[in-house]
Amino acid sequence: MNIDWQAIFVPSAPILETVIRGTVMYLVLFVILRLTFKRIGSGSIGLGDVLMIALVAAASQNAMAREHVSVTDGIILVATISGWSYALDWLGTRWPRFQRFYNPPALLLVKNGRFLHKNMRQELITEDELLSHLHHAGLEDIRQVREAYMEGDGTITFIRRRE
Repeated sequence: MNIDWQAIFVPSAPILETVIRGTVMYLVLFVILRLTFKRIGSGSIGLGDVLMIALVAAASQNAMAREHVSVTDGIILVATISGWSYALDWLGTRWPRFQRFYNPPALLLVKNGRFLHKNMRQELITEDELLSHLHHAGLEDIRQVREAYMEGDGTITFIRRRE
């Protein structure tokens, strides 16, 4: 068992270079994400947002770790990904047909206290899962629900029946 302790603990790049790379990428990502994700404060993160976060993490990693990528290359790649994210959001606000694809409309799961099994199967949600969400929303019985919707972002909204 031969362990290369030097490879484990001795930096492969100058420490100051690593600090500068990390600082530049952090500040660039902070600015780009601050400009791109205005909706995070409202608690609304969609599929496109999650995809962008994953791609930005992968794109910026090499620029920070010095894996044959300059910081400039990493910034250009992150800016490209952010640009596409913004463009798709913009398209969704301009063309309703694209919006339905990009952010699907809410799907009715419960109508007048009754499960709509066809729609539930479409979203791969079981009665038990829906009841769990119901209880989490402070409701005790499905008969208390006038309508329940699976929103485009995956959350479930319940509308109470009037007493």
